[in-house]
Amino acid sequence: MSTEPRRRRSPEQRNRALYVISVAAELAGVHAQTLRIYERKGLLAPARTSGGSRRYSDRDIAMLARISELTSEGLNLAGVKRVLELEARVAALERQLAEVRDEAAAIVADTHRQYRRDLVPLQPTDIVAHPMRPPRPGR
Repeated sequence: MSTEPRRRRSPEQRNRALYVISVAAELAGVHAQTLRIYERKGLLAPARTSGGSRRYSDRDIAMLARISELTSEGLNLAGVKRVLELEARVAALERQLAEVRDEAAAIVADTHRQYRRDLVPLQPTDIVAHPMRPPRPGR
């Protein structure tokens, strides 16, 4: 196991399935059978080796901590699953919103650059004064 703190690891490292079920259970503070139940209920999907053994990542361990928080607040596993789904949906929407905001900002900046290119500086000699025309009758 790495001595590097988990919070400083890259997303690739957090997703790497390193831990066997007994180590993951110990890190999460639950029994190994609890991990199997969570998997059956669809709360967790650990990676599998070619031989079929479960392998858990740091992200899985973090998910176990979140599941533990929610169950300690009184939610049953069906409620936990729904909350996790909604949290994932909110996170996806927040990412999508950030992308749209970035795209909009780029479009606005591009439009402003275009305006600046279209501006033609005038010299004082280019300005011709026209007398005001009186309004047309009937208008």
